[in-house]
Amino acid sequence: MKNFSKILALVLTVFLSAMTMTSCGRILGNTGSNPVQSSFVPVNSAPAQESRPYIAVISKGFQHQFWQTVMAGSKDAAARYNVDMTFDGPPSESDISIQVDMLKAAMAKNPSAIALAALDTESVIPQLNELKEKNIPVIGFDSGIPDAPGGTILATASTDNENAGKLAAESMFADPSFQEALNKATDENPVVIAVASQDATSASIVGRTVGFVDQMLTSCETLFPGKVAVTGHNKYSKASAEKAAVEIFVIIPPSSRLSDAKAAIEKVLNMKGLIAIFATNESTVGGILAATSDGSDLDRVNGKYKDITVVGFDAGKAHKTAVKNGWFLGSITQDPYMIGYLAVELAYKAYKGEQVTDCDTGCMFYNAENMEKPDIEQLLYD
Repeated sequence: MKNFSKILALVLTVFLSAMTMTSCGRILGNTGSNPVQSSFVPVNSAPAQESRPYIAVISKGFQHQFWQTVMAGSKDAAARYNVDMTFDGPPSESDISIQVDMLKAAMAKNPSAIALAALDTESVIPQLNELKEKNIPVIGFDSGIPDAPGGTILATASTDNENAGKLAAESMFADPSFQEALNKATDENPVVIAVASQDATSASIVGRTVGFVDQMLTSCETLFPGKVAVTGHNKYSKASAEKAAVEIFVIIPPSSRLSDAKAAIEKVLNMKGLIAIFATNESTVGGILAATSDGSDLDRVNGKYKDITVVGFDAGKAHKTAVKNGWFLGSITQDPYMIGYLAVELAYKAYKGEQVTDCDTGCMFYNAENMEKPDIEQLLYD
């Protein structure tokens, strides 16, 4: 009987291990469809004692629901690997100096590993070099830490943001209403496709902007060769060979505050020839919603801006309502739960001395027709 009990215990152990094995981007046997109800460790748990590793997670922010879902994934990974964890982020994604102070505070606790989504790479280079000298592994997540000093970042868990921006452009370009408006462009009456890009420093935002701009430029050039220009911000500007019939206009609000995002969108909405807007994240989507009566002004039949095609990024309650009602053509969703989960998992494995590699956590285009399908619905947080 004792032997049977031992065999049964071994079988159960192997089974449970297989159900929770991870690969880059997914937990096998768990879709993560209801991450908020998962077991977790307290977000402000104390630094570890010797027998229990401590992982510090420093995000870009805390105010958006996106980061709350990232935190839920981080908690679940911390629970699975039996580690202590703290999850911190500045009040907004414009608060670079506050994030640096949070990183310094985490380092003072002598963590086993750190997961970091840097707002600005240059601002954290001294800390990254110090962490490398102390042999404290650092994992990037979300946008990671692009152009970091060699050997300071062991791996990154993130969306391929250029591909995500490209997907947004492809989805917009394929829409019949957008095509109809685009085809009316002439040298004398050019059309404008706006890109609301939160900032010019965050790798994730820059990646989405570059991906969208480059793909839209390529697509529009098939219809208007030599007559497509990129304007609005020097980082992305590209002159057209001839007088432009299509203008891809990039606007960056002065901060991530809702008031600044709203003001930027109001400026765009007043532009002559505007036919479309792409918003690169939850903050700029919020600006569109605030400037259009929660999106109802974009109603395709009776709305004040009924002829403007909008594609967003991420999710949120009001955002999803705009998509469901058809006020937005659709949006790009990431997998914030897996971004947080894999950040902690990679940090733990790096602490254990295991080899770690970058993980693409994926993205999908969702609209009113597919947003309630199980594989997409589980990625759309409120």
